Amino acid sequence: MQLLRRGDVGTDVAEIRSTLTRLGLLPPADPQAPPVFDQQVEHAVRAFQQQRGLIIDGIVGPATYRALRDATFSLGDRPLAYLMSQPTTGDDVLMLQERLLELGYDAGRANGVFGQQTEQALRNFQRDYGLIVDGMCGPDTVRALRQLQPKVRGGRPVLLREQERVRNAGSRLSGKRIVIDPGHGGQDRGVVVDNVSEADLMLDLARRLEGKMAATGMEALLTRGPNNCPDEAERARFANEAGADLILSLHSDGNSSPNAQGVATFHYGTGNGTSSTVGEALAGFIQREVTARTSMRNCGSHPKSWDLLRLTRCTAVRVEVGYLTNTEDRARLATPGFRDIVAEGILVAVKRLYLLGKDDQPTGTFTFNDLLRYEMSKS
Repeated sequence: MQLLRRGDVGTDVAEIRSTLTRLGLLPPADPQAPPVFDQQVEHAVRAFQQQRGLIIDGIVGPATYRALRDATFSLGDRPLAYLMSQPTTGDDVLMLQERLLELGYDAGRANGVFGQQTEQALRNFQRDYGLIVDGMCGPDTVRALRQLQPKVRGGRPVLLREQERVRNAGSRLSGKRIVIDPGHGGQDRGVVVDNVSEADLMLDLARRLEGKMAATGMEALLTRGPNNCPDEAERARFANEAGADLILSLHSDGNSSPNAQGVATFHYGTGNGTSSTVGEALAGFIQREVTARTSMRNCGSHPKSWDLLRLTRCTAVRVEVGYLTNTEDRARLATPGFRDIVAEGILVAVKRLYLLGKDDQPTGTFTFNDLLRYEMSKS
């Protein structure tokens, strides 16, 4: 679809206005007035984007349009089933997943995507409660879901399972499979300033991180090379098919203000309180390690529902390493030694995640050589 922004008119704008009104973010429009994407609509779009953990730019692109469409569905509005070619998405799917999780069925991460794990959990629920076992959420299944009392309260079971997987994985890095995702690629150069491109810098950073991980016995896989640029859904699918333990997406940022600078990290989370606790922990570790080693400005860790974070079955974190539009950040990122320091900080953060607080060291003091010695001592 084409991008919709302030000043646009037409039937697509009318649809956006209607959806925002249904969601209570926009008052009803005058039926006699032409459908215009005005300042009021832009403010409503920004409010919706903030609620949903999207990029807050006031523009309706593919991600915002999908989220607006998904937000119009409530559980029971339509039959739900697993479609391999084009999985069903929507708030009704999210509600189904959360209800199954409350009843003790492992539907996977509640991300609003009806996948195989959701279908299996639904079939198990139908089998246990004497319903037709067809993996389809129709009126009878919805009625049963609403009548039953939750078995699990006081926390989100899927997030507890996520934490338990990390605990069971053990503290050694050897054998763990990590997908490294350098942003952009191919014809998409990302942010480019003074012939310094985000795509090239992040691919180099990814390769440095890959080399360090390989030295510790980890299996590191890159989502792209220099000449291709998969979209976020393809990158997520690559990580899922690889059976990754973690995915680390590497980016640098840009801003209209040359004063914007620093490092920020992002993990899966939505405006309704759903969040990846392991992702949040790893994002925090990366944030602290990189800022301690580089003295870059700490821009914090934030929940987002971007496709790469939402569609991966494993823990996913996106790192925005500096602003290429900032003179100081750009000069640092253009230095190979600096990128090596960032790679070390990210690797140490991954190690901290699996250490679970044992045999740890103060932030910024754990070195790559320390990691190698630790791995050798545990072999």
